[in-house]
Amino acid sequence: MIEKLEHIQRLVFKARNDLRSAQDLMQTASPATDVVCFHCQQAAEKMLKAWLHWHEITVPRTHNLAEIVELCERTDPAFSQLQGVEILTPYAVEVRYVDDFYFPPLGEALGAVELAEQAERFVLSRFEELGIDPIKNFLDDYSPA
Repeated sequence: MIEKLEHIQRLVFKARNDLRSAQDLMQTASPATDVVCFHCQQAAEKMLKAWLHWHEITVPRTHNLAEIVELCERTDPAFSQLQGVEILTPYAVEVRYVDDFYFPPLGEALGAVELAEQAERFVLSRFEELGIDPIKNFLDDYSPA
């Protein structure tokens, strides 16, 4: 079993990769906004779940960001500042399948990126206040050559 800090670092690493993927896609001539929004939802979810894991709160198997933020608020009421992030929840599933086909407009994707960036900044600042470095580059040995 991996140590608690390493688990958090892995979650944060994956969250940052999701956000970076969304940001990079937005720089293309014709961004795949459905994929951008999906990665934004995933980034926010993983960041929030890293916080919960640090506080040893059982993380539910859910993509519902309102529910996850509510759990975070139990550890730190300041998480109420992220209540707008729940707008990303539908992007976890709805944009991924053809039965629920939806292609978000460019402005909506830009808003999703902003929300994911806000969630990242906020969670990292909370970790920083605790003296925890969740972005330590612990994967140097695994980086592609």
